[in-house]
Amino acid sequence: MSNSYFRFKQFTVHQEKCAMKVSTDACIQGAWTDIPAGCDRVLDIGTGTGLLALMMAHKADVLVDALEIDEAACLQARENVAMSDRADKVRVLHVNARAYRGVTKYDLIITNPPFFNNSLLGETPQRNTARHTVTLSYTELFITIKENITDHGLVSILLPVDEFTRWQKLLDENNWQVIRKLNVHPSVGRSANRIVAMCSAGVGRQTITEELYIRKEGNVYTQEFCKLMSPHYLNI
Repeated sequence: MSNSYFRFKQFTVHQEKCAMKVSTDACIQGAWTDIPAGCDRVLDIGTGTGLLALMMAHKADVLVDALEIDEAACLQARENVAMSDRADKVRVLHVNARAYRGVTKYDLIITNPPFFNNSLLGETPQRNTARHTVTLSYTELFITIKENITDHGLVSILLPVDEFTRWQKLLDENNWQVIRKLNVHPSVGRSANRIVAMCSAGVGRQTITEELYIRKEGNVYTQEFCKLMSPHYLNI
């Protein structure tokens, strides 16, 4: 999805100012993440284009605060929100998430964080910020989440499979748990390469695990993927 814009059924996301473009994985996260019953406020940490914030704002009557540290991406997200029909529901803030403490806590926090811990940094600082944990480590992300979430709030996070163990370790150390997990496979017969997880404080609940295969033989979308994405994707 490297075009200068990506058109969804409810809105259009322009992305020419953003280092990280709209990805299928992020679209899956937004489609799969449910808004909890009684949820009034959602926090999107690292909004980028504003994709997840807009998807959440179209799922329920909620107010969304979207944080973005990169100035160009923040401007892009604000433009995308302004062109949507949810401009009065989404607020994009140019802020480092490490320092953010909301006036009111959030019932749902959603994040697609930087995740290349061990790979070499690239030549573009903007892309490094978007893709590497150079400005927000998992520990710092978790602290921000704990400071801003309600007692019974939920967290939706998207990570590569090999990075998810780091996140799981943090959860275990803080008596948090994964209550629902989606293993995302690029195609039938291939191992999962991404995980979307719903997390909450507390322990003892059994994790509900689901599998999603994006494509099947012939490089066509699977029925399950089409069902998940049909409310959002055009021509599916």
